[in-house]
Amino acid sequence: MPSEIATLGGGCFWCLEAVYDRLKGVLSVESGYMGGQRENPTYQQVCSGATGHVEVVQVAFDPDATNYREILEVFFAIHDPTTLNRQGNDVGTQYRSVVFYHSDEQRRVAEEIIRELDFPTAVVTAVEPAQPFYRAEDYHQEYFANNPNQSYCSFVVAPKVAKFRKNFAERLRD
Repeated sequence: MPSEIATLGGGCFWCLEAVYDRLKGVLSVESGYMGGQRENPTYQQVCSGATGHVEVVQVAFDPDATNYREILEVFFAIHDPTTLNRQGNDVGTQYRSVVFYHSDEQRRVAEEIIRELDFPTAVVTAVEPAQPFYRAEDYHQEYFANNPNQSYCSFVVAPKVAKFRKNFAERLRD
């Protein structure tokens, strides 16, 4: 069976990429941008908030090894889907919580999971049709793997990876 794609925005793409790199059934993860008005935006343009893009990861996965629901269960566990345009100290629409769906079935599953979530405040995660994906610059790819001692990685990314390892031990890649 061919691979499937999930595209998710939940704060800095370095955090999401570092987690999905460790999930069983994931074939590849690319950091990039989606949802804006400019073709081929740069990181600086996206960070300005002026392009409308979101920092996202595009996750290719083997549906025989993991499914879209499991991809989303991890997503909702590793970021805060109740804060609008913010994840921790990362503030702006480029850090908003969003699921970009690639099929009606993905839309249905995303909306179903959001209805099932039990948070003390409302979930603000948007569910939107996928738009063109623009791969982020090379230095953003595998950022945590290549820069584990960088301060943002130590204080923000590493705790998310640790939380994933603890809460999803059975889904860790061998």
